[in-house]
Amino acid sequence: MTAAENVCYTLINVPMDSEPPSEISLKNDLEKGDVKLKTEALKKVIIMILNGEKLPGLLMTIIRFVLPLQDHTIKKLLLVFWEIVPKTTPDGRLLQEMILVCDAYRKDLQHPNEFIRGSTLRFLCKLKEAELLEPLMPAIRACLEHRHSYVRRNAVLAIYTIYRNFEHLIPDAPELIHDFLVNEKDASCKRNAFMMLIHADQDRALDYLSTCIDQVQTFGDILQLVIVELIYKVCHANPSERARFIRCIYNLLQSSSPAVKYEAAGTLVTLSSAPTAIKAAAQCYIDLIIKESDNNVKLIVLDRLIELKEHPSHERVLQDLVMDILRVLSTPDLEVRKKTLQLALDLVSSRNVEELVIVLKKEVIKTNNVTEHEDTDKYRQLLVRTLHSCSVRFPDMAANVIPVLMEFLSDNNEAAAADVLEFVREAIQRFDNLRPLIVEKMLEVFHSIKSVKIYRGALWILGEYCSTKEDIQSVMTEIRRSLGEIPIVESEIKKEAGELKPEEEVSVGPAQKLVTEMGTYATQSALSSSRPAKKEEDRPPLRGFLLDGDFFVAASLATTLTKIALRYVSLVQEKKKQNSFNAEAMLLMATILHLGKSSLPKKPITDDDVDRISLCLKVLSECSPLMNDIFNKECRQSLSHMLSAKLEEEKLSQKKESEKRNVTIQPDDPISFMQLTAKNEMSSKEDQFQLSLLAAMGNTQRKEAADPLASKLNKVTQLTGFSDPVYAEAYVHVNQYDIVLDVLVVNQTSDTLQNCTLELATLGDLKLVEKPSPLTLAPHDFANIKANVKVASTENGIIFGNVVYDVSGAASDRNCVVLSDIHIDIMDYIQPASCTDAEFRQMWAEFEWENKVSVNTNIIDLNEYLQHILKSTNMKCLTPEKALSGYCGFMAANLYARSIFGEDALANVSIEKPIHLGPEAPVTGHIRIRAKSQGMALSLGDKINLSQKKTTL
Repeated sequence: MTAAENVCYTLINVPMDSEPPSEISLKNDLEKGDVKLKTEALKKVIIMILNGEKLPGLLMTIIRFVLPLQDHTIKKLLLVFWEIVPKTTPDGRLLQEMILVCDAYRKDLQHPNEFIRGSTLRFLCKLKEAELLEPLMPAIRACLEHRHSYVRRNAVLAIYTIYRNFEHLIPDAPELIHDFLVNEKDASCKRNAFMMLIHADQDRALDYLSTCIDQVQTFGDILQLVIVELIYKVCHANPSERARFIRCIYNLLQSSSPAVKYEAAGTLVTLSSAPTAIKAAAQCYIDLIIKESDNNVKLIVLDRLIELKEHPSHERVLQDLVMDILRVLSTPDLEVRKKTLQLALDLVSSRNVEELVIVLKKEVIKTNNVTEHEDTDKYRQLLVRTLHSCSVRFPDMAANVIPVLMEFLSDNNEAAAADVLEFVREAIQRFDNLRPLIVEKMLEVFHSIKSVKIYRGALWILGEYCSTKEDIQSVMTEIRRSLGEIPIVESEIKKEAGELKPEEEVSVGPAQKLVTEMGTYATQSALSSSRPAKKEEDRPPLRGFLLDGDFFVAASLATTLTKIALRYVSLVQEKKKQNSFNAEAMLLMATILHLGKSSLPKKPITDDDVDRISLCLKVLSECSPLMNDIFNKECRQSLSHMLSAKLEEEKLSQKKESEKRNVTIQPDDPISFMQLTAKNEMSSKEDQFQLSLLAAMGNTQRKEAADPLASKLNKVTQLTGFSDPVYAEAYVHVNQYDIVLDVLVVNQTSDTLQNCTLELATLGDLKLVEKPSPLTLAPHDFANIKANVKVASTENGIIFGNVVYDVSGAASDRNCVVLSDIHIDIMDYIQPASCTDAEFRQMWAEFEWENKVSVNTNIIDLNEYLQHILKSTNMKCLTPEKALSGYCGFMAANLYARSIFGEDALANVSIEKPIHLGPEAPVTGHIRIRAKSQGMALSLGDKINLSQKKTTL
């Protein structure tokens, strides 16, 4: 085993700027100094040894002058010193001086102070020399009967590690510990003893558990955790034991310790798939999420519930627990709420949808009463979207949901109101029976809408779906009320001139008319009592938008007026009423045009809006059947097409999801019966404890791609040339937040290389965790050096450095071989993700870093190029397949991905096929990347540049 791979239990942070002291001054301090000086000197010695210094001359000095001292700090430091100091001669024999040390520790094991005894026992766990341990065995055994639990529990650990490493020193350890366990009362000692029996003699551990299986609930949580681990291991290795222990696991679900409950629930799910077991485990998980205050714990346990749901038979059991799962919404954290709502939505069925909707409606109303918090708006949006999905899947629920949600159209938060509007638009198109209700509610809230974007959408819905004469007149009344007195220009000029009389008329006139027709409004009383002193506040909403220069809403209003006027003409037979209504609509359009051309608005009307309003005026003056069809039928058809395409897309993605989850079994697949399975076959199933341990250590084996080229060899980087005296190559293993470099160093010379050190430095958001220790390489020998690098963000990192060494016997300076740079691939941190169009646009507007990459490729097909980019960047295409299908010579698509550090990356691909250059011409265009951080945008751009061209094998 090389020095780099020696097991190290002690890591000490060393300030690098201090000058290393000389051996003579340290010797002097250790011999003649007082306790304080000796302590400092000993600390310096430890640091120097950890840095690779040998210091053999100080060993005897420390044994003579420091070892006899009774100071606790020095005793503690000596334990570290004896752990790290070389204890053998170069040929592997134990140093003579260590016998003196051994005697000192025998005395410490009989010391009256329990701390000294306990810490000495703990130190003995780290010793790897059987000759040193052999004389201490009687003293270690005696410590099992010490009065203090600290000594007893460390004695158990010492016996366990000695038994594991050198069984011949204490062959009766399992029997000794079993007897100790039976008589022991302290929880921590029992836990250590039981853990040793699990690993050393499982049968004895089971015998002990069988005797006290009914008292398991009364044990301490640390012992309960070990019992859960034992039951899992036993049942995993021998399934016939399940019936014996499953009751014990059920009992542990009621434990007072959250950790025990969590482990017991996880074990129960792996041991049994009976509905009662799954329900008990799920219930336990839900209780944990609600009672545990740490959000990270909540998210981890929620993931366990989501994993349960993935199993088709477990899903039915979880459907009955949807209402319990919704109790988690009381958590203020948005991420937890998001996961909970998604889980509830996946589990909702016709049996429980009504209860779900009632809970969600209450939650929506609660968000209205809460004092504004930055997450309240986002939570409201989540609730609206969840209700939207429920109503689409279960149309009977829409009638209950719509009245509550319509109140939020007047919300200050535009995003939440936009979600409601989108939902209302889909509902009014899909559910004919709800149209009167939606129109009525829309008219109620119309006047209180504050956002111009929402106002436009509401106008469109009213114009499209008002089908009765009364509704059409109500819409006209509302529009008049929103515009205020007309003509707008004249009334505004009068107001500017200070004539207050018209102002009073504006406030009172329309309001009185509305009281009789529509019922009272809270906003109406505010309007009628407002003073004309503040001109901005007393403007009706639509008038305010127009005076701010937002004339796009005027174009929308002109379309709405045209639609309702054309519909009114077809509903009412009296010519006089028809003309009167048309004239009123045309007057409103004309007064808006007049306002747009005047100098009153902050921005003048655009030519597009003028064209649109003029077209609507022309349509109303002519009233041709063709225009009637376009305005009143074609518009609705296009919405219908869009919604059906969206629904198809959703169904397709759901189908793909369910196909993924359904485990297909071929007709000739063998059926495995648990009862008939041989023991050795059973053990092939993955051990969950082993997997979680590997995951914690970062050693999880990723499933390699089927492609033989995608093997480990792909990740090997050559660092030096074949003719260099030292050849080096590195295998770069990327775990989530850290990178392990496994560097192979080969001595290609006939000399012994001493102090061969790998010196590394990093560029970017990478940080070297520890300095690799130096080694000695025999002629033509090789060694592996491991180095850990921490990663802090998604950015192309570079690791560079050199190998330095001394040639033994040569008087020259240190030799140095410079290594090639190792580039860390950003793709290991980027995962495809999805977001809505609105979120994409919002992020696109917010992110300040943009990187524009020109397309330079040899691919001649647009779709093939897009697929190639998606594959090389790990991004997901948000543009639906239908929008990309067909061939028209150009293509635009939006891509999105998220890094494991939570950073978002957006890209827009705009490409075309230059037809004039012939059919074999490659794709041209550009890709714009946007991200919050500069590193992310640049790194993705570099990745695209490197992988644009298709490599031909």
